[in-house]
Amino acid sequence: MLAATLLTLVPLAFIEPPPAQAQSELRKSFPGRRVGGGTRGECASRLLAHLVPSSSVFAPGKARYLGVLEGPSAAPSPLEITFRPLSDRGTVDGAMASGQRRVLPASAPGITLLTLPPVKVPTMWESSYICPGAPATSTPADPLNFVAADSPPALSLLVTEASKEDAAVQASLAKLRQSCGSSVSREDVATTFGLADLITTQWPERIPVRCPA
Repeated sequence: MLAATLLTLVPLAFIEPPPAQAQSELRKSFPGRRVGGGTRGECASRLLAHLVPSSSVFAPGKARYLGVLEGPSAAPSPLEITFRPLSDRGTVDGAMASGQRRVLPASAPGITLLTLPPVKVPTMWESSYICPGAPATSTPADPLNFVAADSPPALSLLVTEASKEDAAVQASLAKLRQSCGSSVSREDVATTFGLADLITTQWPERIPVRCPA
């Protein structure tokens, strides 16, 4: 039963982050997709978006806020969110570095704000709906070798070196945090995060902001 959030947290690798130049290269090469969802089926086609820069690469900063936007649906499904190091070769005291998984209950349209533990290494953030009857998938050996499907996940890369775009998104997420338990106008969300082509009049005029513990 998913009445409560299922949460499993394991610290990521505590190693020195790569130089700023290396992270700059990742920004150019990472095949991110901040908007997930496909075109077939009520569950698979529901809009899902990471509130990150259009490059889908984001440095959360000291506040470490992350935002997920879910669109309207007649039959909402639970949302699975995973975090894992871009390179699985990081180690902690000789042990393989692990990731984190969180499942959020099925919910109405809205924004969910999460607080992530400190990011020490480039980390993949993937979000997708758990659709009824969907086959189980396994994590590929190569973090960049994800398989496109009818409902590809929203996929972003979290880094430590912030850009100007990151600073603007950080400030917007901090402002959203002030609306936890309340709502914000759909126009503000569309404009702030560059999603005007996706947030239509079919959305509620006010979008709830959820901040689970």
